[in-house]
Order: sequence, then structure tokens, then C-alpha cells
Amino acid sequence: MSTPTTAVRALYEREMSSAHTASDDTVRWSHLERPHILSQPHPWLHTRNHLSMLNLALRQHDRREALGQVLRIVVAAPGSLSGRYPVSNTGRTAVGLMTPMPIPADIQKLLARSNTEDSDAATEPESTHG
Repeated sequence: MSTPTTAVRALYEREMSSAHTASDDTVRWSHLERPHILSQPHPWLHTRNHLSMLNLALRQHDRREALGQVLRIVVAAPGSLSGRYPVSNTGRTAVGLMTPMPIPADIQKLLARSNTEDSDAATEPESTHG
């Protein structure tokens, strides 16, 4: 199980916060889709994102979306743990459960930087204090 980098976690939290404070439901959905992309490799964040999507679907009285989110909540953590998730899928019911999508450019750059930071940290020798 991977741990999100500081940059990934910060963007995830910023987008989730924006989703909760947005005054328009279309904007809320947009803000929930972006952290979904970031959260897919991380079981708890992924599940938390789908719980927020379910909450919004229920507030909108959107039965189809709500049922789709219930299914996604059930499979989110196992999918994250096994690495079986469609890269960059936005997490909405209108998109197929296993349909991969293009990664937005800004998120792609962040993930590339984060992967580089993770690689650098893994290869750095531990310092010894004498």
C-alpha cells in the first residue's frame, strides 16, 4: 500500500475542501473528480472520496449516481490495494467503472514530480549521527 506524497495529499485535501465549500453542484462534482484521480492508489483516500460523492448524490436525490457510488465504495479499497483501478477515471457513475481516462495535465505534472521525489528519497542513504 502506497502513502501519498505531501504534494498529492495537499492537492487532494484542497480539492476536497473546495468541493465542500462550492456553491454550485456542478463545481462540487468537478472538485470531487480531481481528488478521485489522485486517490486511486490510496485505499482510505479513495474510499473517502467516494463517500463524499455518495453524500452529494444523495443531497441531489440522484438515485442512479447514489447507487453507483455505493458500488464504488465497496470496490474502492480492494481496487486500490490490488492496483486494479482505471487510471484517471473520475469516479462518477456516468463513466464506466473500469474506464481509464486521460490524466489532466496539472495532475500529471504533480504525480511525475511526486514519483521523482519518492525515488530520490528511496535511494538517499540514511545519515548517521555520531
